[in-house]
This record gives sequence, structure tokens and C-alpha cells, in this order.
Amino acid sequence: MSELIRRARPGDEVELTAMIHELAEFERAAHECTVTEKQLHEGLFGDPATVQGHLVEVDGQAAAGALWFRNFSTWDGVAGIHLEDLFVRPQFRRRGLARKLLATLARECLHHGYTRLSWVVLDWNVDAIALYDAVGGKPQNEWITYRVSGSDLSALAGS
Repeated sequence: MSELIRRARPGDEVELTAMIHELAEFERAAHECTVTEKQLHEGLFGDPATVQGHLVEVDGQAAAGALWFRNFSTWDGVAGIHLEDLFVRPQFRRRGLARKLLATLARECLHHGYTRLSWVVLDWNVDAIALYDAVGGKPQNEWITYRVSGSDLSALAGS
């Protein structure tokens, strides 16, 4: 079995978009997922790119992916990486691919002098939480994530 973890390149948006939709299904939110291959291509390869990606191939098949972007810690004064999505297709799970993707992103942080790798996880995703605990992730329980979108975003913009 050969494994290859690499940066996303043009054409990978096809598999990565499919994985995003598969993740949305897994997270019981498929009805909210509207991303298209064209949108993801523009996000990954536009000028400027707004998201970065990695793809894992196992024996030439797209097995897993990670999409992330740089953020900035005002406390550290240094950039970091926020992992937006990490998904391993079911037939490739339990092979350590998620851990390898996280390690790849950790190396990306160290290579660039970034001080943080962060992500969020649904509170019911016990398998992911177990992995994140095992790799030294620390839950930030004192923080509550907020989001404004859709009509609420439009209303706020108009106020």
C-alpha cells in the first residue's frame, strides 16, 4: 500500500469538493453544503488563494483531505493555521491518515514559524475527539464559537 500526502494542485478540487459534501453528510448537514468545484478551485488557486489544501492518496486513490487557512494570533503576534476541514473517506479510516495530515500541518507551522494549529470539532464526534486528545490537542472550553450567516448576515450588514 502506497501513501502520498501532498499539497492540493489544480484538478484536486474535484475530489476535495466531493469530500466536503461527504463530510457534510457525515455531520448531518448536507442540506447546508453548497460549495462547488469552481468555488473551491478559485479558493485554492485564485489570486489571492483563500484556502490551502492537502490531499492523501492511497494507491493512487483520493483517500483523505485537509483544507486550512492562515490566521493570526494577536497575543503571539505570529500567524497560525486553522484547519477548516479534515476528512478521511470511510474505507480508508483506521490507517492513521488523519494523524498524518495533522502532523503534516504541524510541520507546516514549524517550517513557517507559526505558533498555533487550531480546529473545531462537533461535540458528538467521539472518534475525532479521541484522536485530537491523543495528538496533544487541548479543548478550548472557555470559548464559544459564534457565526452570523444568511439573512442575519445581510441584516447586520444593513444596520
